[in-house]
Amino acid sequence: MKIVFMQSASTTYSFIDYNESEVDSSIPSNCSLYLFGKALVTRNVELIDSLYGLETILVPKKLNFITRIIKSTTNVPVEEIDETTYGKLIKSDLRLSQKIDPTERNTFTSDMHHFQQNSLISNKNLLFLPCNTVIGRRSNKRSLEYYKFQYPWEFLEIIQELLKNEVTHSIISNKATIAKTAIIEGPCIIEDNVVIDDFAKIKGPTYIGNGSFIGMGSLIRNSMLDYNTNIGFNCEIGKTYFAGNAKISHHNVILDSMIGKNVWFGGYSGTANVLLTRKNVQYRINGDLIDTGRNHFGAVVSNNCSIGASVIILPGRKIPPDSIVPAGTIFSK
Repeated sequence: MKIVFMQSASTTYSFIDYNESEVDSSIPSNCSLYLFGKALVTRNVELIDSLYGLETILVPKKLNFITRIIKSTTNVPVEEIDETTYGKLIKSDLRLSQKIDPTERNTFTSDMHHFQQNSLISNKNLLFLPCNTVIGRRSNKRSLEYYKFQYPWEFLEIIQELLKNEVTHSIISNKATIAKTAIIEGPCIIEDNVVIDDFAKIKGPTYIGNGSFIGMGSLIRNSMLDYNTNIGFNCEIGKTYFAGNAKISHHNVILDSMIGKNVWFGGYSGTANVLLTRKNVQYRINGDLIDTGRNHFGAVVSNNCSIGASVIILPGRKIPPDSIVPAGTIFSK
């Protein structure tokens, strides 16, 4: 089988790298977000390869950053194709998809209507894979389990699904250091060189990546913390995604949020996740407010941000990359 990568709504921007209005495929998009210690696109390729044995991966030249990610992490051959070739493949597969038995469309097959919404389509030789797709580990040769996302709150929900479905029992590295007074409750994956200090509680399902530190008395629940995430003492982290290499000081509360790489939080700061009115949280994209459809959603803190002490980030806010938020700020932009 061959994979053909498709551009999708979230291919040309990243939730945490730069502003949504920018379109520059030379900058890594959400394809480079890490899931369980692997780039999203790498994880997808490896799971599909394990099921079908991939012959090659076809990547449109406009998505050449995907080529770089795959070549640096897998051994599957990659071929870049021009727009003409890409267009012919799509048109050919659209015709084939209309001839497929409708009873098979509950796996990874779809009709034209769903194809236009970036569903998965295959003619048994080619699998069209939108870049805003996450493949689940419960997939098999007859059925690919997959999730699609366009917005950060949808990505956070996928994280919760992956944790629930894939972290079903505890896997704790023998290179991790866990204090005797720490509590591990529920299934967790704790990678190499993780240190969990006294009286900390890890409530699963949770993933804690290589080199991370959980400080004394902190609570980590239903979250994915990638490599070198440093959580100080007496913090609460709930239903949150950390892209890696963050440093969170003492007495922070971060809930239902997405935290980029190289982010620093001063003490007594946090992300609020519920409006006082209990209405749905709204999120601004390109100047327009979008109803998330959720009454619990925190913030998106982009890469390389520094958040001062005693900062409160209100629900549904995005802090742009490289921002510095002064101490004592109520971030409500």
